[in-house]
Amino acid sequence: MLDQRRHQRIRFGVPQTIRIGYGGVIGEGVIENLSLSGLMMRTTMSLDISHNIGCEFSVFDSPVIDVPAAVVSRVCDLYGVRFQPGPISQILIEDAINSALTKGQASILSVHELGGRKTMRITGGLSAVLRSDFMHALTRMGVDEIDLEGVTAVEQAGLALCLVATKRHGVAIGAQSSCFAEAWESALAVPGGLERMEAGV
Repeated sequence: MLDQRRHQRIRFGVPQTIRIGYGGVIGEGVIENLSLSGLMMRTTMSLDISHNIGCEFSVFDSPVIDVPAAVVSRVCDLYGVRFQPGPISQILIEDAINSALTKGQASILSVHELGGRKTMRITGGLSAVLRSDFMHALTRMGVDEIDLEGVTAVEQAGLALCLVATKRHGVAIGAQSSCFAEAWESALAVPGGLERMEAGV
């Protein structure tokens, strides 16, 4: 299935904590992913679907975001919540996401189809946090090309994923940001570097 969400899901290189208010109790959780419209989080609190909660979190060095939300899904300790934001909290969420992507602290992976060709697009950090989504797109959806023009930071684990895509699946590397192009060229120039990277995936 191609990514047709209204708002892209953002994944973080370092887990971000969240404070949750529910039924007069304050608890904590960890954000799994974030979008402008809501988030997925893990918590030991028992939250009921269709009930409202209070969410308070910060994305790295962003101002604290305090927003009401409704619980919309649950799988074990993983909850999906939809924000009920006001104009200020919406701006704070958008600014926090954009800042984290620009600094490579967060990542977006999406797959788009144009003219019968599927392109995986990565924005923000190219890191191990993308492994599950990356391999799912590669093996389940099929990808012809990877667009890396929006990459702002590169880790060795991210380069290893691209290596697997090109060597094992015949995927082409498309548009590239300067930081990706430099890291990719350096990795390819190291004797035996490709084999070490591939072994790490």
